[in-house]
Amino acid sequence: MAKNAPDQKEENRVVSTNRRATIRYDLLETVEAGLVLTGPEVKSVRAGNVNLGDGFARIDGDQVYLWNVHISPYLFGALHEPQDPLRKRKLLLNRREILRWMGKTTVKGLTIIPVEIYFNQRGLAKVKLALAKGRKGPDQREELRRKTVGRELQREFTGKHRIK
Repeated sequence: MAKNAPDQKEENRVVSTNRRATIRYDLLETVEAGLVLTGPEVKSVRAGNVNLGDGFARIDGDQVYLWNVHISPYLFGALHEPQDPLRKRKLLLNRREILRWMGKTTVKGLTIIPVEIYFNQRGLAKVKLALAKGRKGPDQREELRRKTVGRELQREFTGKHRIK
């Protein structure tokens, strides 16, 4: 069977996810964007040396940049070109999407955060961005409390319906 048969659909290979994003923010909408990286950075991302914890995206003029995403320097890379792990990285988005999100972030006070970095079927680095609204402390605690109660109920009901 051919490797790239149209019947087979390969999954995206997720490299890093921002787990704290769903706790700290309410995610309103998501979009996929291309990520401009140098050669050693791509190898480091493939190895999984990425931290999205404090990352955010900012619109500067007509371009979108990813800030505070830590990509560790590739260990086996060339020694003559040191890379800053926290440098801003350009994102590739459609102009319509940039303008639409620019309006939402300036008027409504929303922010753009990275949710996950992955490689698509063609091997290109992509970042999933989310338009998010920050949660306050009581909102975060209420969400955690609701999830905990749901987990306890699930555990209780799974034990009762088993056939012995």
